[in-house]
Amino acid sequence: MRSQAAHFALAAAASAATALIAGPAAAQAFRAPEAGTIKLDVRLTGVVPDETAPIRTAAGAATGLNAEVNDSYLPSIGIEYFVTDTVSVEAIAGTFDHTVTAVGPGTNVDVLELWHLPPTVTAKYHFNADQRVSPYVGAGLTYIWFWDEESQNGFTVDLDDGFGFALQAGMDIATTGPWSVNVDVKKIFFETEASINNGALRSDVELDPWVVSVGVGYKF
Repeated sequence: MRSQAAHFALAAAASAATALIAGPAAAQAFRAPEAGTIKLDVRLTGVVPDETAPIRTAAGAATGLNAEVNDSYLPSIGIEYFVTDTVSVEAIAGTFDHTVTAVGPGTNVDVLELWHLPPTVTAKYHFNADQRVSPYVGAGLTYIWFWDEESQNGFTVDLDDGFGFALQAGMDIATTGPWSVNVDVKKIFFETEASINNGALRSDVELDPWVVSVGVGYKF
């Protein structure tokens, strides 16, 4: 179900990008990036967790429950610096809200509402950087910081912040002048430990979200 949501978001992003360039701007001059270019992207981003999170007792026994994390769709920004004409470094920032639910036989109860801040830095290689359509791939690190955690329905839940690894692929589609459309997909590999009710229950959580974005870029 979660992978279907990610595929749907990616298809919607690609459709939006096609619509934005399928006009008169497509025939106008565009500015290709070069060493020293700074690019700002403002995006709509969907964070779609692909979690594995069985809930166990403190002794490690299975409870039959799993933690599920809902999707979140909010704006984000990316600031990119081109080290060469084809190699760049990008910093991505945004904050997203989620609800964590304990799910099992006869059980479906919210246990935590939270926001998280996942600043991510990636190194990217751009193919056909001097062309209007320029795909890219990248990889880097992320740090996920959980904040504004509000436990629900009598539960207390603590999550550990930490580092993760990011893989990235996307496409810049130049429109006119310094403007472009950006479609971006990242897979974040991140694990955290959840302590529930002061350690009476625990869960080793593999969140591993898909992060799918579409937005508008401007080169300085």
